[in-house]
Amino acid sequence: MPPDPIDPHVIRRDAGIATFEHLAVVDTTMERARELAADPCTPLPAAVVADRQERGRGRRGARWWQPEGSLVASLVLDAASAGGGVVRPTWSLACGVALAEAVMALEPTIAAGVRWPNDVEVDGGKLAGILVEATPGGRVVFGVGVNTTGSAAQAPPEIGQAVRTVPDLVGRTIPRALLLCELVPRLRGLLAGMSRDESLLPVRYRPLCTLTGRDVTVYRGLEAGMSGDRVHGLCLGIDRRGALVLETTTGRLHVESGTLSDPSAAWRGPDGG
Repeated sequence: MPPDPIDPHVIRRDAGIATFEHLAVVDTTMERARELAADPCTPLPAAVVADRQERGRGRRGARWWQPEGSLVASLVLDAASAGGGVVRPTWSLACGVALAEAVMALEPTIAAGVRWPNDVEVDGGKLAGILVEATPGGRVVFGVGVNTTGSAAQAPPEIGQAVRTVPDLVGRTIPRALLLCELVPRLRGLLAGMSRDESLLPVRYRPLCTLTGRDVTVYRGLEAGMSGDRVHGLCLGIDRRGALVLETTTGRLHVESGTLSDPSAAWRGPDGG
């Protein structure tokens, strides 16, 4: 029995999940969620939770480390409920907002914020990561990993200083089921609200943005296999499309995609792969 058991009946009832799978060990929950998404007979929303994820990854192939027993989950929704079938920058931002709000609803002393484009952080360290993918069947998968257990002292030395965990912050864990039941309705509600009013995301995002008023460097052009470039400026927040707004020496710039981390410094795991 895992130290933080999950009652599927509670997940279905309180998180509004129609299809739920709880796995002991998995390469990635995203992989299993894609399989569920590919089956048109899978009732949605669907969720996959694992006690241990062995090959968790973030954007652009970077590895994702988290303590065993922490919340790692992938949620499958109808893409129409997220505002269309093409991955949009607003999706990961909406998930970040919902996740930060959910954490603080359960632990008000944790000052969680959202770091564009896909992290939840506390005091400059990463508490949670988010990965969003669209599938060919018109469904979207939201992957989240939250350090609800463990300590940064358990992390590989290369990344330990950049990691935050709930027990390190407040001296106790957040039950996974409790956090999932807080997150899913918030995310679905926010996505529905955004489909009616595109100004909703910037309003909810603004008090959580950890970059506003800071000088930042964004690495761009990597999605298409290009060598990429860098832009530097003062962060002014995000616009309605989820683009990061920068005041640069040549004027105001709206950056729709990119990363704030130097790609050459991304952690690839203990084996480098």
